[in-house]
Amino acid sequence: MSSYDNYSYKKSRQELKSTLPQIPNTPLSERLHENEQLLRSRFSYCSDVIYRSVTLQEGQDVLLIFIDGLVDKQIIDEAILKPLLELEHRNNKSAGQKIREERFALAQTKLVYTLREAIQAILSSSVIILTDGDKAAMAAAIDGAKTRSISEPESEVVIRGPREGFTESLRVNTSMTRRKIKSDGLKMESYILGEMTLTEVAVSYISGIAQESVINEVRCRLKQICTDSILESGYIEEFIQEDKFSPFPTVQNTERPDIVAASLLEGKVAIFTDGTPFVLIVPFTFWTGLQSAEDYYNPSLYSSVVRFIRIVFIFISLFLPSIFVAIVNFHSQMIPTSLALNFSVSRENSPFPTVIETIIMEILFEGLREAEIRLPKQIGSAMSIVGALVIGQSAVQAGIVSAPIVIVVAGTGIASFTIARLNLSHPLRMLRFVLLIFAGTLGLYGVALVTLVILLHITSLQSFGVPYFSPIAPLSILELKDALWRAPRWDLSFRPKSYVKQNKLRTPKGQKKGS
Repeated sequence: MSSYDNYSYKKSRQELKSTLPQIPNTPLSERLHENEQLLRSRFSYCSDVIYRSVTLQEGQDVLLIFIDGLVDKQIIDEAILKPLLELEHRNNKSAGQKIREERFALAQTKLVYTLREAIQAILSSSVIILTDGDKAAMAAAIDGAKTRSISEPESEVVIRGPREGFTESLRVNTSMTRRKIKSDGLKMESYILGEMTLTEVAVSYISGIAQESVINEVRCRLKQICTDSILESGYIEEFIQEDKFSPFPTVQNTERPDIVAASLLEGKVAIFTDGTPFVLIVPFTFWTGLQSAEDYYNPSLYSSVVRFIRIVFIFISLFLPSIFVAIVNFHSQMIPTSLALNFSVSRENSPFPTVIETIIMEILFEGLREAEIRLPKQIGSAMSIVGALVIGQSAVQAGIVSAPIVIVVAGTGIASFTIARLNLSHPLRMLRFVLLIFAGTLGLYGVALVTLVILLHITSLQSFGVPYFSPIAPLSILELKDALWRAPRWDLSFRPKSYVKQNKLRTPKGQKKGS
């Protein structure tokens, strides 16, 4: 970041903070009623903030403050209120000293000394214990917010493999990752992003495997984020992605713990965000987007064949409509005469050019796909199937489009569903329309021109210092065994050198049966 950009960034950050309500960093008072008045003024018109007064045996007053719904009230009753009411009278000791010495049955407590710390603790699912005559308050973490139970991720379904997916709880997600990787080398660095939401973010990596340059780059980009809110990991993804206007994603997202664990073991860095089940993984390459978690649970020969089929269908989903339009309109001599005559007969009643027909059907197909996603599950699938059948058949009978166009668009849609990563399907869906327009105006020359531009862009793109099209460009023969096909587990001896510069060995050679 240049000096001008750094100055502009600091100025923008100060302007943002000046427009938001600020919490004064004033120290807490020894007088309990003053602290209570300060907190009540900050939490005015907040009916969910509970104030619970307690009088100890010798008459000293204690105040508990927490937010209803964020904490577990049963734990407060059993682990805090009951011990407080049973505190013995001890000479020459204040209530604050007795509370600090009391062994509450709580795993995480700390002392706070300022109004800002107290408010942030209350908003972070803690109970604040204020005592008269003490400048410090005790904050006890008692998270009682309701969270979704662990279930199978719907966006990444597999036939063979773990059935557990991340939830919206940050600590549940990090614990699920630690269950996969039981090593003290697995690090979890915590950050707070969003001036209003104060969202907790955890950066995870394996020390000694992940490159220090990638880790530092992730830290730097996170620290530069200045916004009022972070509600989902997609907010962070837009801030840290490499090329802001590139259609291709340079950050992977997943809700599967096994994918995160496998990526960390390859030397990548994971970014957990509180409030979302989707975890970000960097670096991310084009060929990684073609891989599925199930590829590593099935036999290597079967996984390699399926991966090859997936790659073929991805190219079909991108190029089939444009090549069809280009051949029919400009290069009809490339297809057999009988087939060309059939195409021409089917288009006799169609009022639109082939490219317009294809674009209309592609837009209708994308609309049906979005409708299926937004509709309730009970009727979404039925509506999409019935809609596709009715619209396609009716359009052909009415003479609006020809039957070959319906077949091409339907085949393209089916091929697009084979893409393993949903975020990689988005740029391919957009580029399909660009290819269609150039194919309808320049024929195969237009398709070749757009393809060349796409290849130039992909090969020049990077994700946190890693070439986006590696291991194809630059070419790495050893890494092809886990890109274009999936080699047997005993043959995957080294981690990808694009991610790892040290501790590359993962599986020693000589473990093949009969070797």
